[in-house]
Amino acid sequence: MARRVRWGVLGAASIAVRRAIPGMQKGDWCEIAAIASRDLGKAQQAAQGLGIAKAYGSYDELLADSTIEAIYNPLPNKLHVPWTTRAAEAGKHVLCEKPVGVTAADAEALIAVRDRTGVKIEEAFMVRTHPRWLRIRELVRGGRIGQLRAVSGSFTYFNRDSKNIRNSVADGGGALLDIGCYPVTLSRFLFGEEPLRVFGSIERDPEMKTDRLTSAILEFPSGQGTFTCSTQMAYHQRMALLGTTGRIDVERPINPPNDQPSRILVDENPSDPTGAGVIAETIPTCDQFTIQGDLFSRAIREGGEVPVPLEDSARNMRAIDAIFRSGESGRWEAP
Repeated sequence: MARRVRWGVLGAASIAVRRAIPGMQKGDWCEIAAIASRDLGKAQQAAQGLGIAKAYGSYDELLADSTIEAIYNPLPNKLHVPWTTRAAEAGKHVLCEKPVGVTAADAEALIAVRDRTGVKIEEAFMVRTHPRWLRIRELVRGGRIGQLRAVSGSFTYFNRDSKNIRNSVADGGGALLDIGCYPVTLSRFLFGEEPLRVFGSIERDPEMKTDRLTSAILEFPSGQGTFTCSTQMAYHQRMALLGTTGRIDVERPINPPNDQPSRILVDENPSDPTGAGVIAETIPTCDQFTIQGDLFSRAIREGGEVPVPLEDSARNMRAIDAIFRSGESGRWEAP
């Protein structure tokens, strides 16, 4: 097997410490060799707890480490572009947490950085490479539920801590950028099309000004994607695909368990209210962060393309930009 890629992590964010790093450490292609924080003690604590050899008290120190080949960037949304750019200019490949920026212009700026520096840069939409979503797309394309006409979803949690970056407009917080980006990318992935126009309804927190409740309609050539996301509602996540002859329900669509199998529920007889037509497909136990890290590392080692190119990220951000514009204008907006 090819030599593992040596990774460094910018910051000790919750998603990095709890999910991404442990997942990547289980992979065949990743070695988490260093972690940095603006607080050296925090970096040392994370390094000790996760068995990481090096801890740095600044991001620049990590980028100056010539042994580090790739960077995982889970910093606040507003810092995704500047630090991904600095990492790329230091010759490091970058897996940047979603959303890759706060606007489509940010994604387009990173395309230019990638092309100028010659490194690989990818937005960390781990759902896009999870075997369950790959299988769901296969079922759709195979006509299992007829013609796909609608993708609907909801993703909500409650967090009104004013000190949390997810509730900071300046840091690129709010429901749409934090979690609404998932149903946007998944509906595009499933339809295999780009939305022609979108409509967004946005409610903002009166004090923090972040969008705390956002609902949207994405009109595709073949159907519609609809979703609701919120940072101030009871925790819930669910997605459903509705076709002309059947439907697919997806439990825990964004964060499936990584220690047990996950399911796809296919109803080929939706006219039966008893659910007698539901067939459960089981996807073997896997960790989507392991898969994501290994695929990116293999692209580095083998010189291949990353699974989700930045051009796709830019198209996703254009849809999100249009939802924000619609929320302000009260009209349909074209991405």
